[in-house]
Amino acid sequence: MKKQPTLEQAMQRLDEIVKQMDDGGLPLEDALKLFEEGTGLVRLCDGKLRDARLKVETLSQGLEPKPQEVSEA
Repeated sequence: MKKQPTLEQAMQRLDEIVKQMDDGGLPLEDALKLFEEGTGLVRLCDGKLRDARLKVETLSQGLEPKPQEVSEA
């Protein structure tokens, strides 16, 4: 089983793919392979960022001050 790249590795590879595709001159078959790889990496990055955001939200819930009850006088 192949190990998933880290977020940083995936983003670096995405940058490489974008540069290759921007340069043009790729045969259609190669461009499609790069596009397919890129879309997979975008999904991977999105999932990792979503997981990180959820973890931060979960951890910060314990750090946020609880609203104080307002007593009416």
